[in-house]
Amino acid sequence: MTTRLERLLTGRLSSVTLTEQLLDQAERTAGLGAFITLTERALDLAHLADQTEPIGPLHGLPIAVKDNIHVAGMPNTAGTVALSEFVPREDSEVVTRLRAAGAFVLGKANLHELAFGATSANTAFGPVHNPADPDRFAGGSSGGTAAAIAVGAAVAGLGTDTGGSVRIPAALTGIAGLRPTTGRYPGAGVTPLSSTRDTVGPMAASVRDLVVLDAVLAADPAPAEPPVATAVVLGVPTSYFTAPLGPETQAVWEHCLGVLEGAGITLVPVDTAVFDTVERDIGVPITLYEAARLLPAYLATATGTGMEELTSRIASPDVRMIFEQSLLGGAPHAISRAAYEHALRLREERLIAAYRRIFAVPDISAIVFPVTPLPAGRLDRDTAEVVLAGQRLPTFETYIRNTGPGSIAGLPGVAVPVRSGPGTLPFGLALDGPWRSDRRLLGLATLVEELVAAPDQA
Repeated sequence: MTTRLERLLTGRLSSVTLTEQLLDQAERTAGLGAFITLTERALDLAHLADQTEPIGPLHGLPIAVKDNIHVAGMPNTAGTVALSEFVPREDSEVVTRLRAAGAFVLGKANLHELAFGATSANTAFGPVHNPADPDRFAGGSSGGTAAAIAVGAAVAGLGTDTGGSVRIPAALTGIAGLRPTTGRYPGAGVTPLSSTRDTVGPMAASVRDLVVLDAVLAADPAPAEPPVATAVVLGVPTSYFTAPLGPETQAVWEHCLGVLEGAGITLVPVDTAVFDTVERDIGVPITLYEAARLLPAYLATATGTGMEELTSRIASPDVRMIFEQSLLGGAPHAISRAAYEHALRLREERLIAAYRRIFAVPDISAIVFPVTPLPAGRLDRDTAEVVLAGQRLPTFETYIRNTGPGSIAGLPGVAVPVRSGPGTLPFGLALDGPWRSDRRLLGLATLVEELVAAPDQA
């Protein structure tokens, strides 16, 4: 079954017809909270695309853009009311690349406020509901982009990923998402959190669609062909990443391993116990220290808003607490320069060294594991804490547990949607590859998708 992106790009679907379908679906599913703003000129741009010769590989594609990625002439709220009047004059560099390839912006998608969370339970603009079960969250922080694609109100979109913010919502809504190697895509024109960890990432109905988007965003036409299954070796974590898992996730994970092995893929156990505390010891200090310096500079240049004013207008309690306790000048839990430099050393000596050891094992192409330990939680009870293996744990730390280490190290990672049975919630299978292996990783993910993925979005 082909995706709508494939039908558009092969001339079997016009841009006008596609855009009309998307706008109609966006209106009918507005209660999901996927979009903050829709482009008023979307149909005009679609008509123009249909009347002109193709200018690039994405000609006529309407795309959803997370509302912390600058689009000229459209508000860039970053999910907070303090920035609702900020309208960039220029596109971000990634949007510039998409436009040059023939795409246009359909709308700006909702997100966890200021991208500081994993649920997209946004108090300022309303939570993003999961199309698979609207009582549940869509994941974050790029939840709006994921929900729009999953419900059929967008074909493809952009998110940002600092600790899992593309892959988590992709997995929880049943779509595909890519976190590229850090630095692979241009990062200018994005509301920042961490220079070490931030990256834009594409999201789409299938990995095959990600292959097309990545080639444009990275200006990299290298092939991304699926390998022969019997030539593939995947590392399977023996502890961290795979234990504990919720019962539903455990069942699907074991099913996936059986499918991969049955197809001829070799599964090799790898020791990942060293990753157990990397988010606490490395990721959190790096993110908070860099955010406390990047955000004030961004606000001063882009909007003239100060950190104190921004913080006073943050609506989501979890995000406001982070700012008050860790990011404001004189905050009680602010990260010192010495702690930040220590975390950077640990990143190199402990985390990156561990990944190098794993990928030094002969023939290992990637590590495979569940994107999240649990399926999407309920909006009415699980946004602060969830139960995993009989323990009540913080939601944020639980959902970024598996995606955090790779993001700190700057690895490329793909979330592959997995076919699930009736009445079950979406599940995502993660593939993390070596640095700068993005096209090979996408080819591998395409193979895995053929074996285990959910049916393509119509």
